[in-house]
Amino acid sequence: MTGERTEMALRDSDPAEVGGYHIEDRLGSGGMGVVYLARSASGRRLAIKVVHGQYADDDEFRARFRREVAAARQVSGAFTAPVVDADADAPRPWMATLYIPGADLGTHVREHGPLPLPRLRELAAGLAEALRDIHRAGVVHRDLKPANVMLADDGPRVIDFGISRAAEFAASDVLTQTGRVMGTPPFMSPEQFASPRTSARPPTSSPSARSSPTRPPDAGRSTARAPTRRPCGSSRANRN
Repeated sequence: MTGERTEMALRDSDPAEVGGYHIEDRLGSGGMGVVYLARSASGRRLAIKVVHGQYADDDEFRARFRREVAAARQVSGAFTAPVVDADADAPRPWMATLYIPGADLGTHVREHGPLPLPRLRELAAGLAEALRDIHRAGVVHRDLKPANVMLADDGPRVIDFGISRAAEFAASDVLTQTGRVMGTPPFMSPEQFASPRTSARPPTSSPSARSSPTRPPDAGRSTARAPTRRPCGSSRANRN
């Protein structure tokens, strides 16, 4: 169902090791950091996310990173990438998870086209199980999109809890009470736009909730101001 993730050549500025783990290749880079392929002393392959240096002095960013680590540890299991190690207090915070061979859903669809119906059903079932376990752990992901779904050989894995939130702190989390919405617009539900206080109850109108593998490519996260009314594609209009 999947192929190997494309690896990128290391640059002169890349570290030789992070947290004692030997760096072998780059797996990707984004606005918040770089993900490396690394090996532990025992030979286990890991994916290590290292945040960009520009965020090291940002106390709010470090608080968010600590929360990402905590959330990922809460839900580690059959449907996520287990956290192996992390250091949110390092000069450049990092988190190591078990490496999952395979492409993410967005890359797979761009390269191979829409999934056949049987595989689409397997994906939908796997994501439902993953979200069930995530919500049972008291965590709301808030950025479920194709780029955050890895197509492992034994089923989909949900990754990247960078803007997740513990459900019990939904009403008091000062990091998300600024009137901003967090997520990736093409894959957000109208409910997320209408209110940044996302609950553990999954919205039924978002593209992610409908398991659509043919949405536009990842447009990157947004922290745009929440609109005063829902966008034109309301949940009623989006239902078939």
